[in-house]
Amino acid sequence: MSSKGKLFLIPSLLGDTGTEKAIPHYVINVLNGIDEFIVEDERTARRFLKKAGYTGPLDKLVLHRLNEHTRKEEIPSFLASLENGKDIGLLSDAGSPGIADPGADVVNLAHKRHIRVVPLVGASSLLLALMASGFNGQSFCFHGYLPRDRAERAQRLKELEKDAYRKDQTQLFIEAPYRNNQLLDDLLKSCDGKTRLCVACDLTLPTELIRSETVSEWRKNVPDLNDRPAVFLIYK
Repeated sequence: MSSKGKLFLIPSLLGDTGTEKAIPHYVINVLNGIDEFIVEDERTARRFLKKAGYTGPLDKLVLHRLNEHTRKEEIPSFLASLENGKDIGLLSDAGSPGIADPGADVVNLAHKRHIRVVPLVGASSLLLALMASGFNGQSFCFHGYLPRDRAERAQRLKELEKDAYRKDQTQLFIEAPYRNNQLLDDLLKSCDGKTRLCVACDLTLPTELIRSETVSEWRKNVPDLNDRPAVFLIYK
């Protein structure tokens, strides 16, 4: 195991902000020791590395693309250098790799091959939102994306609301930013007025908004969340 390389899980920024606010200096030092990365999008990865002060030649990087279009059988080839003793970085488009992110498949395979996995400190929108919500931080469940069909989504929201009360558990979920307003509208129509709703959007950015109120209070003043990355949380 000691002869193999390490898989570094490298958090990225949550938006267009400086690295000094979200990326510790030691993470940047790790970045500068790596020239092979598994990424969601090559252009986004190079842009982040440049902003982080990467000292190597960006055009010489070895980048493996991992996204929803990547076939499962392609993933083992991404780990070839690790087997030969070379370190590789797994880099998310935004936030922490492996959380609401295709990188989990790479991490799973690395463990199966007894490759050391090293998670690095950085921003996670889910944890930041939970921290700021005032909701139960000891029992919570993240559900990723809810159904696109509005009738199915409304039914799912009612189920999550029941779980929040029955289990005394915070329920977290996300949506594609351009559909945020639809999701918020469904939340305000489907949930009981006394249910508490937190929306945390544009986290770490100058436009950051964190609002935690009852659904009844939300109905009085509905913000425009279109195209603003957001985390939604409900609790009793």
